[in-house]
Amino acid sequence: MDKNCVIKTEHLKKEYRLGVIGSGTLRHDLQSWVAKKRGKEDPNRRIGAREVADGDTFLAVNDVNLEIFRGERVGIIGSNGAGKSTLLKLLSRITSPTDGSIAFRGRIASMLEVGTGFHPELTGRENIYLNGAILGMTRAEVDSKIDRIIEFSECEKFIDTPVKRYSSGMFVKLAFAVASHLDAEIMIMDEVLAVGDMKFQKKCISKMRELAVDENRTVLYVSHNMGTIQDLCNRCIVLDHGQKVYDGDVDEAIKLYMGGENDEFFSFEYTGELSERLKNPVRRHDLNLTKAKYIGRTTNLFFDGEPLNLELSWENLADIPSLSLRVEVLDARRIPITSYLIEDFYSGKKGETHTQQFTFDISKITRGRYFTRYVFFNKKNEQVAYEDIEDAAGLVFRRHAAETGKRPWNRLWGSIRLGNISLLRGQNNE
Repeated sequence: MDKNCVIKTEHLKKEYRLGVIGSGTLRHDLQSWVAKKRGKEDPNRRIGAREVADGDTFLAVNDVNLEIFRGERVGIIGSNGAGKSTLLKLLSRITSPTDGSIAFRGRIASMLEVGTGFHPELTGRENIYLNGAILGMTRAEVDSKIDRIIEFSECEKFIDTPVKRYSSGMFVKLAFAVASHLDAEIMIMDEVLAVGDMKFQKKCISKMRELAVDENRTVLYVSHNMGTIQDLCNRCIVLDHGQKVYDGDVDEAIKLYMGGENDEFFSFEYTGELSERLKNPVRRHDLNLTKAKYIGRTTNLFFDGEPLNLELSWENLADIPSLSLRVEVLDARRIPITSYLIEDFYSGKKGETHTQQFTFDISKITRGRYFTRYVFFNKKNEQVAYEDIEDAAGLVFRRHAAETGKRPWNRLWGSIRLGNISLLRGQNNE
């Protein structure tokens, strides 16, 4: 095991046996077992539930090999049932693996669900000491940190109230404050921040990044919020049906998880089944987009100084007196970062087809992968507002930008790089 490696798994598996035995009380399990031996219907089976045959099993985690290093901020993403929570339970030693091995280096603080590790009858203050003791800290060590923990949790008013009276948001605030301030080398978080308010979420993300960068701690973070994954993590793992399908760059992982229409295309035809998937049929009533392509290219990678030249073709489904177009540019989270707008550039009759070329200056967009969306709109007359008449997912482009200045551009600063700041007149003050 490498000296900087803090978690290593080899051929890790976790298998569950399907059915009701082992999932209820001992009395119910015995009732189910006796009924099964007598060939009778299980009295505890839920109405409408399918009968599970002997030996039916489910691999929640299937042959996962991982090496997590000190100071990494690792996001774990995947659809519901992919095995994310089970993997974290294995890494937190809450459950044991069916097969394979896990090696650790350092203490682990985990938040796998709201209230994990808290005793409901104890106050918030008492639970801080309890969690410190679980991590192997002395009372004096917890004493030295407790004021900072309480301040960060924003629960000072209720800190001497039993936590069973806390709201779910207060639970999360106190639990995260405890996990982030006590001396654990590894922090494991499972979607718990989704319960907190947006302001506290940002505060937590900033704190986790600070711990990883400044104190060289390791963070494992599961979330369905791709924004927080992109803001926090410098590595991302994608799970699917219990297996690791990707481990590496965050943007690539998000693209794989969310799916990327037209990602490898420099030309795209909006026809057949794929067209129906990409279009919004509710808004399609005046125009039918048929084709999009980058002019004169065999790749969707654009370098510094290269404009994005696009050609769109469409068919008029009605008379179009004046057509306008908005091309939206979206990041990996499908959040628009900017748009290009051209108004009243075309008019045509029903049944006509038209091909139009456009050029876009993308010099201020930073390096990365971007999605586009084409929104056609018009005004039927001066008395009504503009309305969208076609809305379709567009081609993806990849932007390569050379680094300028002494410090490389950080994606967390944004996707649009504006011009340099001009220095105005300054003076020295004595």
